[in-house]
Amino acid sequence: MSEHISRKELKQDKFRESIEHGAEAVVSHKAFAAILLALVAAVVLGAGGWRIYTERRDLQASGALDEAMKAYAARVRMPGQPADAGELTYLNDTEKMQDAAAKFGEVGDKYPNSNPGRLARYYAALSYEALDQTNQALESLRKLDGTSDKELAALARYQTAQIYGRTGKADEAIKIYRDLADKNSVFVPRGLVLLELAAQLRSSNPKEAADVYARIKREFPDTQLAEEADRGLDLLPKS
Repeated sequence: MSEHISRKELKQDKFRESIEHGAEAVVSHKAFAAILLALVAAVVLGAGGWRIYTERRDLQASGALDEAMKAYAARVRMPGQPADAGELTYLNDTEKMQDAAAKFGEVGDKYPNSNPGRLARYYAALSYEALDQTNQALESLRKLDGTSDKELAALARYQTAQIYGRTGKADEAIKIYRDLADKNSVFVPRGLVLLELAAQLRSSNPKEAADVYARIKREFPDTQLAEEADRGLDLLPKS
């Protein structure tokens, strides 16, 4: 018998090899698909787990902020005056604001990347201002720089400008007011900012202050803002 392989046998061998390789490819594809599905499932489960974690964290942060707000809004009672059952009260404003500032600070430090945590920073600054602790107030407000909450960031910058204006840093206050006026935040409206800007300019640049007041009257006619602008114009030195 001839030992060489016939064409028919060769074709059969190639056909068998192609079937085997095809089967391997199917198995390999299934394995890859299984791995891919497992990875997708892990991502989905991970995202769900992260969402649950962040929701739980935000819930805890909200609860902590509520407790701090109770101190901030608490009643100051006279010595000997009774408090209602379960009511948080203080005997003086200093004690009240010190407690509020401490509680807001704790919330901000513990939950810095949550909305309640960022809001706590802002209220901590207000509490420090009430205590005339300007440096601490500014530090709390600086921690809100770059926050993704643009409205809260605008509030923080406005409050910073207010502090600068009261502490002899008019140039810094004016710079912030100019910037805020261009952005026209919902919580810090343009008309209010322009009034503050004009008030800061009255001493250093009365001519520009007059221009700003006139702009307010043009942009907000027949409003309380326009009336305030008229009062501001009356306060300017007469040439």
